[in-house]
Amino acid sequence: MYAPERQQEILRLARERGRVEVPALAEEFDVTPETVRRDLKALDRAGLIRRVHGGAIPTGRLDFEPDLSEREATAATQKDRIAKAALAELPAEGSVIIDAGTTTARLVTALPLDSRLTVVTHALPIAARLAEYPDLTLHLVGGRLRHRTRAAVGEWALRAYEDINADVTFIAANGFSLADADADGKGGLTTPDLAEAAVKRAMIRAARRVVLLADSAKFGQAHFARFGELADVDVLITDEGLSPEDARAIERAGTRVVRA
Repeated sequence: MYAPERQQEILRLARERGRVEVPALAEEFDVTPETVRRDLKALDRAGLIRRVHGGAIPTGRLDFEPDLSEREATAATQKDRIAKAALAELPAEGSVIIDAGTTTARLVTALPLDSRLTVVTHALPIAARLAEYPDLTLHLVGGRLRHRTRAAVGEWALRAYEDINADVTFIAANGFSLADADADGKGGLTTPDLAEAAVKRAMIRAARRVVLLADSAKFGQAHFARFGELADVDVLITDEGLSPEDARAIERAGTRVVRA
């Protein structure tokens, strides 16, 4: 197979699967990883893909954000395991901030009904669930409602988080990665929307500890709006789809990793 034919097939696979990995492509096309990286570099220069940690994603996905119902159905088993593992990071009694997201929503579902926590959230679905907890103190952050995520954004939300000093923030991300020389040194915590990114950034500043809840499929993905680095995260809770090698690399950079 000639290089242009292989590159066209790589592009087709990236669009079909949402992400392609260098080792898998090398095995699939019976070429060296270096050959695959050259193919990805050529496609990246053409603006057809975006190189990320260990592979690439099609450029059309960088700003794509599925709606809430679609995200709830994605990686459901992994998200349930992540949520159960996240319970160990809750203080016995104290204050927590819970971000909008389908994995953070599962954490709320797993929360014991007799919890005596003080919880702050800007996510309507999470607030609606927590309103049923009789011994829990709930603070709902307001602002402009972003319908795709059912979360408040904007200046009201940012000002509210400036006044908070919580024990721990449970945060979500659409993509997370370490800085990667193969991806022009870009990495970190990302989401498609700038307004959501600003609120997430404020949440990180509003707590003494930060716990990121993210399934392994989000590792290496880079979206439009950056809101932090993995170094801002104390604990990453993910699933076993994150390889031990990648987990060790993240821990070397200072973030504890829990593979649930």
